[in-house]
Amino acid sequence: MATNVGNQRIIPLEEGWNDEIKAKAIDKLEALLNGEMKSGSMFGPKEYVQIYTTCYDMCTQRSPYNWSRELYQRHGETIEKYLTTTVLPALRDKTGQGGTILLTELRHRWLNHQIMNKWLKKFFTYLDRYYVKHHSLPTLSQAGLRCFRTKVYDEMKGETTNAILGLINDEREGKIIDKSLIKSVVELFESMGMGSLDAYNSDLEEALLNSTREYYAKKREDWINDSTPDYLIKAEEALAKESKRVDDYLNSASETKILKVVEEEILERVEMVLLEKESSGCRALLQNDKSEDLQRMFRLFSRLENGLNPMAAIFQNFISSMGDDIVNRRQARLEGGEKDKNDDPKFVKSLISLHEKYLGVVKQDFTGHSLFQKALKDAFVEIVNKNVGQFTNAELMSTFCDRILKSGGEKLSESEVEESLDRIVQLFSYLTDKDMFAEIYRNQLAKRLLTQRSTSDDSEKLMIAKLKMQCGTQFTSKMEGMLSDLAVGSEQRSEFENRMRSVDSKLDFSVQVLTTGFWPTYKSPEVALTPEMSKCMDIFKDWHEQKHQKRKLTWVLSQGNASVRGVFGKKSYDFQVSTLQAIALDAMNNGVTMTFQELATKLNAEESILKPLMHSLSCGKYKVLIKTPPGNKINPTDTFTANPKFTSNMRKLRIPMATLESSLNTKRVEEDRTIAIEAAIVRIMKARKTLQHQQLLSEVLNQLAFFNPNPRDIKKRIEGLIDREYLERSADNAQVYNYLA
Repeated sequence: MATNVGNQRIIPLEEGWNDEIKAKAIDKLEALLNGEMKSGSMFGPKEYVQIYTTCYDMCTQRSPYNWSRELYQRHGETIEKYLTTTVLPALRDKTGQGGTILLTELRHRWLNHQIMNKWLKKFFTYLDRYYVKHHSLPTLSQAGLRCFRTKVYDEMKGETTNAILGLINDEREGKIIDKSLIKSVVELFESMGMGSLDAYNSDLEEALLNSTREYYAKKREDWINDSTPDYLIKAEEALAKESKRVDDYLNSASETKILKVVEEEILERVEMVLLEKESSGCRALLQNDKSEDLQRMFRLFSRLENGLNPMAAIFQNFISSMGDDIVNRRQARLEGGEKDKNDDPKFVKSLISLHEKYLGVVKQDFTGHSLFQKALKDAFVEIVNKNVGQFTNAELMSTFCDRILKSGGEKLSESEVEESLDRIVQLFSYLTDKDMFAEIYRNQLAKRLLTQRSTSDDSEKLMIAKLKMQCGTQFTSKMEGMLSDLAVGSEQRSEFENRMRSVDSKLDFSVQVLTTGFWPTYKSPEVALTPEMSKCMDIFKDWHEQKHQKRKLTWVLSQGNASVRGVFGKKSYDFQVSTLQAIALDAMNNGVTMTFQELATKLNAEESILKPLMHSLSCGKYKVLIKTPPGNKINPTDTFTANPKFTSNMRKLRIPMATLESSLNTKRVEEDRTIAIEAAIVRIMKARKTLQHQQLLSEVLNQLAFFNPNPRDIKKRIEGLIDREYLERSADNAQVYNYLA
């Protein structure tokens, strides 16, 4: 027997190993794992300390009796022997007996190995702490895992993977499987990566992805004959189940890859087939308002890269076709003999309803996705700018606003007015020729304000605010100026009315002063006024010159209005007429009879003004005058006299007269466009100094938001600016322009 310094007994290797470690620890541990002993007989504290101490002593003895290297080696040999003599034969025996049997045995052996590894690590802790560290060796746990990997895992992984895939496919077909069993074996694959998922990825996941692809390729062929909604219901269920499957027993890193494979097989490969199915595809779902199915379709195809593009294209084409139907119905009505007017509320309401409906679809079914917003916009830009008949859609839309905002038009509550204006402004945003709309709207607004037929100032301000938000201050500055004129003018009117009270006059006379720059340009016929009118106008002119010496007054009689008392027999009526109508009625007073030419001479009125004037009084709803010969057309040979038999149930009557100006002054719009194009060119060239023709063209088109100019018009304006020496062509290249300061 050898002795150490301090008379401490030296433990020989074989004695310590065979009598202590193997006999009291390893043999007992293997017996426990093999079921030869009850698990409750595991090592108690006293036994554990005794074995640990033996290992400790054998590792701390001085050389040549330090057995650290030998114990580390025998630790590995012990595990290897157990695996090759006990574990592998048991597993081989279960191969071919069914997936569940093999996996159950593997789980059992894997759990046993973990127990063995844990206890051996505890017994040989001192080795881990010093010997392994100083010699840069794998830790005892790592060595145990590596041994299991090389001796068991490498041989069994193929059979194991096939068994797992078989059970997964069973579950996909609706069979009940032991999920915890698969989870335990998956954890084994994860452990074999030694801290990474390499083993799991290469040995299980790769095969799983291939198996998944094959499985769903077959399912795709089985399902493809279903309707699109039924197919997508199955697809969504499959994706949800695959996601849950990962949660239940696979590694979370696999979820994205598995779902991608499923999406490719059951969605991507048949996307166009599903979307274009005649009776159940995207178009059919839109046609039949299948909201739930559309939402599911959107959810599923949004999972694919660019998966929504074909769907958005179908959506756009569908809306375009629906819009074309509305436009074609208007065309058919006009071709069927319906009079073409600038007022077609049925057409505008149809466009509003179409937009409102599919804007709702975009928001609700497609979660407001930008692709579908763009599809809706592009479709409506095409629809709204498709003009039919004599009047543009810009004019029809402006007239629709006029119906809403003027008294006697649409009967709507305040909230309904606001809602209608919101919707019409949405349509307006798609107009290419916004300046055309602005010109028409401004003329109609002026008419409403001057004839005092606006339902409410608040509604007018609300509409202008909406247009301002859409197009900016420049777009609405004149409209705001018109409202401001009326607000300021009310104070001056009150002051002048006080002045008129001191004058002996039979007329209740008031004047509205307008700022020329804000209001449309009106015809100002210099007709012969009644003496009383002339007197009142002179009084106002003197009063105004005292108040505002540097301001020039121009009378616009065509926009004035009057209330005329007419007595027919024993009944009297109050006629609401224009100033020109009032002058004509005064000329026909006391039952006189006059020819068209005599009236023209007396009133100093041109034929183009007198014809609509006399038509309104003798051919309209209220025939205050009698025309000889009768008819609906005014001729220079006609004779007029007061209608002695005139009667009406109402005491107050409004006699409308055809406007002398068109609501759209095309020439003025063209002039404004010319100025806008030139201003944009100068602004761009001032900033850039030198620019090629195509670049300049492109930047001008980008800057002009209110209309879409023809490139030829831009070229003309460039030539004009060159002639006026704002620009010059480059001496080296005629396609390049230089800015001249």
